[in-house]
Amino acid sequence: MDVQGPKSYEIRTYGCQMNVHDSERLAGLLEEAGYVRAPEGTDGDADVVVFNTCAVRENADNRLYGNLGHLAPKKARRPGMQIAVGGCLAQKDRDTIVKKAPWVDVVFGTHNIGKLPVLLERARVQQEAQVEIAESLEAFPSTLPTRRESAYAAWVSISVGCNNTCTFCIVPALRGKEKDRRPGDILAEVEALVAEGVSEITLLGQNVNAYGSDIGDREAFSKLLRACGTIDGLERVRFTSPHPRDFTDDVIAAMAETPNVMPQLHMPLQSGSDAVLKAMRRSYRQERYLGIIEKVRAAIPHAAITTDIIVGFPGETEEDFEQTLHVVREARFAQAFTFQYSKRPGTPAAEMDDQIPKKVVQARYERLVALQEEISWEENKKQLGRTLELMVAEGEGRKDGTTHRLSGRAPDNRLVHFTKPEQDVRPGDVVTVEVTYAAPHHLLAEGPVLDVRRTRAGDAWEKRNTAEPAKPAGVMLGLPKVGVPAPLPAAASSGCGCD
Repeated sequence: MDVQGPKSYEIRTYGCQMNVHDSERLAGLLEEAGYVRAPEGTDGDADVVVFNTCAVRENADNRLYGNLGHLAPKKARRPGMQIAVGGCLAQKDRDTIVKKAPWVDVVFGTHNIGKLPVLLERARVQQEAQVEIAESLEAFPSTLPTRRESAYAAWVSISVGCNNTCTFCIVPALRGKEKDRRPGDILAEVEALVAEGVSEITLLGQNVNAYGSDIGDREAFSKLLRACGTIDGLERVRFTSPHPRDFTDDVIAAMAETPNVMPQLHMPLQSGSDAVLKAMRRSYRQERYLGIIEKVRAAIPHAAITTDIIVGFPGETEEDFEQTLHVVREARFAQAFTFQYSKRPGTPAAEMDDQIPKKVVQARYERLVALQEEISWEENKKQLGRTLELMVAEGEGRKDGTTHRLSGRAPDNRLVHFTKPEQDVRPGDVVTVEVTYAAPHHLLAEGPVLDVRRTRAGDAWEKRNTAEPAKPAGVMLGLPKVGVPAPLPAAASSGCGCD
């Protein structure tokens, strides 16, 4: 780097967990190349600003170009500043980004994120924009350096791409066909993370439980879950997002019989109507979906089940929507991430007849939200009086500073705010509490903490924060942090809404 010191970077991330994890890779690549993360509160004042984009929402491009426009005058005043655009929208709009925003220096796709530092340097030397979009995966992301956001919890990618052809989803066209990692490579990464102090991992895939289709083993995912159960020091295992088509009995058995696999399941529904599911090109129907829920509840009685639902898909009738409400009542989801259907250019659904008027979609959406809010509250009230072990979380309780509370995640991933104990408690440590109050989206433990267990994960958090007294800015996520559901009315998702 130049004599003025290392250059700073800022990453802005939008979309699904795949993008969140890719941004950890981008941060690792930039830091390996000598860049340093910009201080917290940086708003486009870094030497390099990277947009890791999502193409799922209808207004994704407007959002990107609005943000790029905001940075244009800053770049004009700051010689040497660079702007890079990557992710799914870059993969899709490769030819138009630089035309619409000629001040962008680098455009790269989902398959070649490892090229970012090289492309930035090439753009600087040649003084012209570099657009490089690979058509297929150049290197599995796990081979790239990583700057992980959490010291105690981590994503572990087990596959990339998707073989499904859902009519509302553009992701397979941008991420490509499914490619699986070898089980030994996955477990080696998990073991390395645990050695660093990580105590919770989330196995990540666009269609996570289809893992094995690329390597010819239909039970590979359940075997992987069981193998994670043998890793000493790994306390919590989660995964996202599965597909009902691939959710087999051996996976349910592995969840129930592997102690560190958490009693939590995110199972996208999308619609309760068989006719709409067929139009979506989803391979299951209502009976199959509810059958999976019934089997999971029989094997894991305290499992918290969450879902994704799309309202207003083309051709959806009032009767179709009532079928969705029926499944919501039967399944009794702990949370639902709800979406109003929006056209995704390049998808078959965008060209379908009988697009539903916005007013109708909005009214149905509000009815669904009201029903799910009621169910979420009722399900949370069932937690009253339970004694739970919480993994203390960082930054999840927005009011913790004023209420003198801390926050943590229960094994089933429910968010619990608890009274701050007298002894020091760090993110990654484990506390035992009794639930005293329930709200639709969180629980309270207002009594004294029953037990505090200091952990290696807490040690890792403390070591990281001692080494970095000035906490760097976090990646700006369009989603909740690791495994955390967002409030239902915000219509956020734990995935792309396309699982």
